[in-house]
Formats: sequence, C-alpha cells, structure tokens
Amino acid sequence: MIAEERLYKYAKLLVGTGCALKKGQPVLISAPVEIAPFVRLAAKAAWELGAGDVTVQWSDPEVDRLRYVSGDAALFDTTPAWEVTLLETAAEKGAAVLRLGGGMFGMEGVDPKRMTAKMRAGRRDCPKFNAGLGKGSTTRCGAGVPTAAWAKKVFPDLPEAEAIDQLWEAILKVARADGPDPAQAWADHAASFQRRIGLLTARQFDTVHYTAANGTDLTVGLLPNHRWHGGGIDNEDGVYYFPNVPTEEIFTSPDRRRTRGVVHASLPLSYQGEMIRDFWLKFEEGKVVDFGAAAGEEKLRSIIEADDSSCYLGEAALVPQSSPISQLGLLFYSTLYDENAACHLALGRCYPFCLEGGNQMSEEELKAHHLNISAVHCDFMIGTADMAVTGILPDGTEVPIFKDGDWTGEFV
Repeated sequence: MIAEERLYKYAKLLVGTGCALKKGQPVLISAPVEIAPFVRLAAKAAWELGAGDVTVQWSDPEVDRLRYVSGDAALFDTTPAWEVTLLETAAEKGAAVLRLGGGMFGMEGVDPKRMTAKMRAGRRDCPKFNAGLGKGSTTRCGAGVPTAAWAKKVFPDLPEAEAIDQLWEAILKVARADGPDPAQAWADHAASFQRRIGLLTARQFDTVHYTAANGTDLTVGLLPNHRWHGGGIDNEDGVYYFPNVPTEEIFTSPDRRRTRGVVHASLPLSYQGEMIRDFWLKFEEGKVVDFGAAAGEEKLRSIIEADDSSCYLGEAALVPQSSPISQLGLLFYSTLYDENAACHLALGRCYPFCLEGGNQMSEEELKAHHLNISAVHCDFMIGTADMAVTGILPDGTEVPIFKDGDWTGEFV
C-alpha cells in the first residue's frame, strides 16, 4: 500500500497549488464514494491551509448507471434543485473546486443522449458555476485518484490491490508529487511554460498546420488577438492556479469557422465509459463533415451531434512527445492524463480567456467573435512521434513549431 504520508502530500498539492486555496475560502470537493479515504485527506489539507468551509459532493457510478438505465428520459432534461443550489451557492461564495475522479467506467450501453442531456441541463441550470469554470475565474483543480475499475483497466494482468498501487505510483510520478517538495516542483514547472507561451502569443499566427504520416493534414484557423495558455491560469483576482494536475499542454481556442482537412486520432478516447478507437474526422469550414472509427463510432457520433456546435473545435493544444506522460508509455484511459501525452484538439466549448477581452464578453459576443459555444468539451489526442506543426503568419510566412513530435526552432 502507498504510505498515507505520500498521499497527503499529493492532497495538499492539489488543494494548495492546484486550487491555490486562500485563507477563509470555501472548498467544494466532488468525488466518487469509493475514494472517500483520499477525500478525507484532501479535506484535512484544506482545513490545514485555512479553508473557510469544506463541502463534499459525492457520486457513485453504479447508482448513476441505475438512474440512466431505469429513469424516465425527462429526468435528464433538468438539474435537481439541490444540485443547482449547491453549485450556484459555491460560485456565489467564490469556492475553490476540487474534482477528483477515477475515470468513468461501467457506463457501457447507457443511452448517450441521456448523458448529453444531463450535461446540457447542468450547463443551462447552473450559469454562475459554469461561467466561473469556463472563464477561469473559479480557482479549480481536476486530478486523478485510483479506483478499482480504473486500475484494472490500466493494469489488467495485475491483482486488484497491486494494480491500484501501480496506478498510484504512476499518478504521483506524472503529477510531480513523488519528490520532497511537490509545490516547488510545480513552481518550476509553471516557469517552464512562460517563454513558449509568450513566443506563440506574440507571433499571432493566422493558422496552424498539423501533418503526420498517419494521414493527418489539418489546418486550424486562429483569431486576431488570440492568446496561448499553459501550466496555470491567473483568475480575475490575479490568483494563479492549475486547472489540471498533471498538465503539459500549451493551448488556445481557434476560429470556429476555419478548420479544414483531415485529422487522425493517435490514441484511443475513453468517453462516458466507452472506448473510441482508430478514428478520424474531416473538417470543412470549421465543421466536422465526415468521420469514422474502428470501434465506438456511434459514441463518436453522439459527441459530434450533441448540439449544434459540438461539431466545431473549441481548443487546439500542443504537447511534445518528450512530456513525462508520453515517455511513461502508459495509456491511462483517462483524458485528463492521456491528453497530456500528445498534441490534442477538443470538439465543443472554447475557453473565452484565449481571446483578448474574452472573459468580459457574453456568450453572444463570443459567438460574434467566432469562438465556439457548446455544452460539450471533448479532447482527443492527435500527436505522433513524426508530427510536424507549422505556424503560418498572416503574410504566409511559415514558422516551424514542432518537428518529429517535439518543439523545434525558436520554441526549443
């Protein structure tokens, strides 16, 4: 078993560095009941760091599945009043949000339309909470904690207890939480992003072109005055926090109208408990116009057709093959981890703060500026060991960004 002292260091990292908890600030933790022992460590860390209050929103995948399978379809068109009150009150009080999970498993066979309806209702019924998350004003952190189902998925040949321990070791390693001072390790990690973020933003590329031997040939249009982000985020009060632990990406939100070409996924995608493998997407004028998958094609369709905007891109991210997660060579079956192993894109919702002044814009204004607004945000991995990424300036000048899957030129 992993020593509790090591797990507590990780919990303290998530609350103190990930959420950047301030004295007196309330904390909302969402987690499955299976990981209650770790949630208690996170709550302990929060109180130690001066939390004003700690609230836990529990979930249980088996109970959730029963509701999806047995409930009336109309159940998923609205959000329960208690949940709206919980989330909207958390937003009003400026709570830090810690989301802990072990992947979504056991949802095979559940009607994806019900899951999408629930997600859409939550976005509509909890506008303050979702605005805080989407605009980056809510200090939050999402991180992994092993569950039995997740551990057995990653390490199917190991006994359950050993699989959980192995997954813990992998999580602590890629989260930079296995050293003597995780907080300092993350301060150093944050600093490593800043030069490249500055270079990419200053260049103001018109488009970014991705190519790989697997058939990827995709051009993604960017917006005037776009910004690249990576590592952590400064909220409107100047608090620097990390939305994800781990994180290795530098990302922006594209012009929803100007993606064209074909892209092939480089890793399987685990979405709502099902696997989508060996899939591709074809874009014209920003929209997915054709797609295919060796497995999970209907699940892929449910993402693309979730709403009127889920067939457009909301994110384009750069991740080198030299990232620790990529070098580990382990498929986590969790987008939180797997997206940090490879360059990726996301169908659906944009990040408003990736456009100068975007956080001060309404959704209608963001749409008018050609950012994508959707209830969905689904990352999928496209990076390969031979991927080239080229930035193209408004005058047509080409600037190499990636060669053979890693930073090149001025970005090294």
